[in-house]
Amino acid sequence: MVYVVIAFLWTAILLYVLLGGADFGAGIIELFTSKPNRARARKTMYEAIGPIWEANHMWLIIAIVILFVGFPKIYTTVSVYLHIPLVCMLLGIIARGTAFVFRNYDAVKDNMQKVYTSIFIYSSLVTPFFLGIIAASSVSGQIDLQAGDFLSAYVWSWLSCFSVAVGLFTVSICGYLAAIFIIGQTDNEADKALFIRKAKRCVFVVMFAGALVFIAAYAEDIPLGEWIFGHVLGMIAITTASISLIIMWFTIEKDKPAILRLLAGFQVTMILFAATYTHFPNIVLLKHGEELSLLAHQGQAKTIDSLAYALLIGSLFILPALFYLIYVFQKKKPGITEH
Repeated sequence: MVYVVIAFLWTAILLYVLLGGADFGAGIIELFTSKPNRARARKTMYEAIGPIWEANHMWLIIAIVILFVGFPKIYTTVSVYLHIPLVCMLLGIIARGTAFVFRNYDAVKDNMQKVYTSIFIYSSLVTPFFLGIIAASSVSGQIDLQAGDFLSAYVWSWLSCFSVAVGLFTVSICGYLAAIFIIGQTDNEADKALFIRKAKRCVFVVMFAGALVFIAAYAEDIPLGEWIFGHVLGMIAITTASISLIIMWFTIEKDKPAILRLLAGFQVTMILFAATYTHFPNIVLLKHGEELSLLAHQGQAKTIDSLAYALLIGSLFILPALFYLIYVFQKKKPGITEH
């Protein structure tokens, strides 16, 4: 049953990157949109991400609960040694959601709306940045369980060029997903052309950020290239992702938004698979060659079994409700949105 739990964990992380990433990317795209076009872009983006806005943090909660219940040693290690970026990410989530509500539903419309907007767009940038830092720090081998001082234990465990580069890459992925999601959400040809240009620019930003990740990994002796290109499945994943990117580039101006979203989701899935497959089941790589494994450091067998059954039964309720939520939002009349 542990593999059922691991499958749910990986799927929850993937869906949070895809759906939560598109959500965060909406704020990032708004930040880098000129003021004359910002209002129209904002309205269109929130019509595109409406269904996932309502449920995206559910996937993060599921992943945290799985780690807390099923893999307590892994949960404890990450939450203790990476508590600074974790707190920054959680504060970003809280600030973003709060600012969004006040910006859209405040009874008084005054200059505070500008403050709420600034908090929203900058927290949309900061939150995925620290999410990427946490992910990179977990596999960079910098967490030192034998550290004897605060900086070594709780700062240098995550503050490195590789972690920062992955944080920037995560931000660029979020902007890319949002840019793809927004295409096809408007019938205005001028707006559609604007969003297509943004999506194409985001492709180059993602490629540049990805190059920075490999450069930082090489500088810090992190075998990222071996993880991704050192096995057949990794090569297949990257190759198919590259082919899908080429296909998307030549179909991006055609009116096929569903295909574009599927291709973008496929690309991110393949990148995550290639980066994690090689060192599975080791989810946290520590300093001095130590590792935390999803198999070796799992909880009690009864706990894992109960967790697996709870996830399986829960999915029978969650997934249909999620699909119905998306269906309801798609049935809305144009121009009507909760956001």
